[in-house]
Amino acid sequence: MQDALLMAAGGTGITFLMTAIGAALVFFAAKKVNVIANRIFLGFAAGVMIAASVWSLLIPAMEEEQQRGGIGWIPAAGGLVLGVLFL
Repeated sequence: MQDALLMAAGGTGITFLMTAIGAALVFFAAKKVNVIANRIFLGFAAGVMIAASVWSLLIPAMEEEQQRGGIGWIPAAGGLVLGVLFL
């Protein structure tokens, strides 16, 4: 049990560290990147987040609801609409 907890904490810590380092690079490179490159980077990041939400969240939610015998798209669509309203 303790080994599993330590491994989970280590994995979470490494993920946090890599995310923090990647975000910190923005402060050093923000003045050196031109507007077109900045738009490309933001578009790529938006595409990655949309893909992650669809394949990692929406599709599994629809499959799980269908396994329960319900209509798969209803909870996923409701969550998507609530997310859009929240943003």
